[in-house]
Amino acid sequence: MTSVARRGVCLVLAAPSGAGKSSLTRALLATEAELSLSISVTTRPPRPGEVDGAHYHFRDQAAFDAMVAAGGFLEWARVLGRHSYGTPRTAVEAALAAGRDVVFDIDWQGHRNLRTALPGDVVGVFVLPPSLGALESRLHSRAGEDPAEIARRMGLAREEISHWAEFDHVVVNDVFEDAVAELRAILHAARSATARQIGLAGFVGGLGG
Repeated sequence: MTSVARRGVCLVLAAPSGAGKSSLTRALLATEAELSLSISVTTRPPRPGEVDGAHYHFRDQAAFDAMVAAGGFLEWARVLGRHSYGTPRTAVEAALAAGRDVVFDIDWQGHRNLRTALPGDVVGVFVLPPSLGALESRLHSRAGEDPAEIARRMGLAREEISHWAEFDHVVVNDVFEDAVAELRAILHAARSATARQIGLAGFVGGLGG
């Protein structure tokens, strides 16, 4: 099979909590061999079952701040004034240069900052639920029946959804298999973009024999 050297893609999936973003990300990783997950650095403590270097890179605040000062993040944020999260620069830039794609599970702010850091490399997809009622039902399964907590989470979801127009694509996660197929189509189209295929000039030049 003929292949042309290309630069990798940063595929960002953003969504309100409960829209199925994590499940979609896992499905993509299971079907796309050239795709890997960007592993964030965080200052929050590990949860039961989480492994350093697999789920997150767990660091204390001092180490995180040192990475910020050294320019070690493509994007970072302090969430709700408590814990910091950031995307390490070196691993992502190495993957892109080697023609490997990276998927990001970050919010709209992370997407905006990543696009600023890597203009031309980011393809943003916003995942929507089929309805707010469906989203609320999913949140009930996570948060129980506490009305105040459900209301808080729905408020956060509406705020997140308000940024849908900042993304290149929008996928409605109604039928899960269809949503996965749409995401794969978006990724494959991004891979074949003319500007991304850095080996095209040489390949076309050699066609004349």
